[in-house]
Amino acid sequence: MKLAFAGKGGAGKTTLAAWTADYLARHGHDVWMIDADTALSLGRASGLARDGLPVPLVERHDLIMQRIGTGMISLTPEVGDLPEALAVDVPLGGNAAPGVAPGRKRLLVMGSVAGAGGGCACEANSLLKALLAHLVYDRREWVLVDLEAGVEHLGRGTVAAVDGLAVVSEPGLRSLETAADIARLAHGLGLQRQVLALNRLAGPCVACPEDEHLTRLPLLPQLPDSPALAGLPETRVGVPALPGLAERMLDNACVTGLPEHALVDRFITRLLDGFGHPAGATH
Repeated sequence: MKLAFAGKGGAGKTTLAAWTADYLARHGHDVWMIDADTALSLGRASGLARDGLPVPLVERHDLIMQRIGTGMISLTPEVGDLPEALAVDVPLGGNAAPGVAPGRKRLLVMGSVAGAGGGCACEANSLLKALLAHLVYDRREWVLVDLEAGVEHLGRGTVAAVDGLAVVSEPGLRSLETAADIARLAHGLGLQRQVLALNRLAGPCVACPEDEHLTRLPLLPQLPDSPALAGLPETRVGVPALPGLAERMLDNACVTGLPEHALVDRFITRLLDGFGHPAGATH
């Protein structure tokens, strides 16, 4: 399954992408993690040290020239070997699920992917989009893409092959307005399977029947009836602000392995269920 994560800066999309990748790997799935955001923070959020991050592909000028060329550039470069050549392994944030052999998490750092819908003619972006298209179309493993803002950066053809979009927002009007803009644009590009992930919710929680002490998830708020919020995904999940994450933010960039890991796992389960993909399924 191929999922993209988009939202207003600071809403928590990179955190959710890191949580999802870690959950899947701990439940036996191999995962490609694609950092296509200008902040380039998915690796740090997943537990990698700064000196362990891969060089962004956009900065690999030698490789870009080798695969794309200059002048009459190739729009269909050979990229099938690049994921294994350029990726780094990412550590698990916790123990694997009981009786499950853990999967492998691998990170590819793209850098900024510019251009809307049709694409950009520059060499770097041609290679970036070709590699993204290869991962989305040709790979059978899970692929999670942390985007800069909206799905238009993937290009229209690649968007059509993405299985779902997590639109990430905080429960504030500005963040929700951005989320609505992203959702409408994605819908216009053909990506209709969307889930609104509301991050850092406050207020009452509902206990999970399986474990009412560890996995309390927040009740979803009633959102304003505003034209600016038209188009927000109807399928919605929420997670509260996590004290364990707030306490480590100045000392540790990693967002996995939190004290509230059971709650995070329950949230990711609901997120995946929202895409019509039971969390225990194999693909």
